[in-house]
Amino acid sequence: MFTGLIREIAKVKSFDKNILTIQSKHKAKIGDSIAVNGVCLTVVNVVDGGFSLEVADETRSIVPSSKFRGRVHIEPAMMMSDRFEGHIVQGHIDTIGEITTITKRENAYDFIIKVEPKYISYIIPKGSITIDGISLTVNDVYRDSFRLTIIPHTLKETLFSDYKIGDMLNIETDLFARYIEHILTHRQKRAESLSWDDVDAIQMSF
Repeated sequence: MFTGLIREIAKVKSFDKNILTIQSKHKAKIGDSIAVNGVCLTVVNVVDGGFSLEVADETRSIVPSSKFRGRVHIEPAMMMSDRFEGHIVQGHIDTIGEITTITKRENAYDFIIKVEPKYISYIIPKGSITIDGISLTVNDVYRDSFRLTIIPHTLKETLFSDYKIGDMLNIETDLFARYIEHILTHRQKRAESLSWDDVDAIQMSF
């Protein structure tokens, strides 16, 4: 599990078939889980000044190879002793979004990100979303897009300062929204209903 707080901006040394090698200050161990631009990957080798991870076929079928080039966000998996910040992030990419608009505000930038309409039900106004591994808050949700407001601190500490219109982004939607939608769908198939007590019980179980 991750929190969506970027620990380092690292550099990709190579990406050959299914092996991604990262140059990083982080001291990884074989078997560690590390999110690279929001993708949960497993360390398979430790090299001088970095580590290598394996990228599964399923991941490569969803995530563009461009997300494994140049500079990347990394976050090691959360330890039990860590302070919990951000939000619950699994490191499973649901879809790829595209930046369609960037608007400068007085002390921030608004980003409009387009996604396939079927994922909009998992994106909640004022809820959490993970973009390239970054835990962010959704401001507005539209038919096939949503709006984020990125403050100067986030611009400074992440790659958002480099992003431009047309860039593709890894998106992990809200965990609870996906779970509730899945339960509702399957209960409807069995002609069952979900009460608010059921929803409260689901939320309290996390």
